[in-house]
Amino acid sequence: MKQLMNTSLKKPGEKERTAVLRLEMDYELATLFEAIEEKDEKKIRQCKQKLEKIRQELLRLKAL
Repeated sequence: MKQLMNTSLKKPGEKERTAVLRLEMDYELATLFEAIEEKDEKKIRQCKQKLEKIRQELLRLKAL
């Protein structure tokens, strides 16, 4: 019930943005997996930085 109330209280664009962020996160995780397999340290750092930014934005959206 609490989740239902939180969902209905979100602003109109927040649901869409959350969905986009989740897709971006999935893509970055796949890219990170490839970088780890290739042992590409530079690519690994870049992916981790992007994932951290996505995580922070998701936390900000859920805190509203």
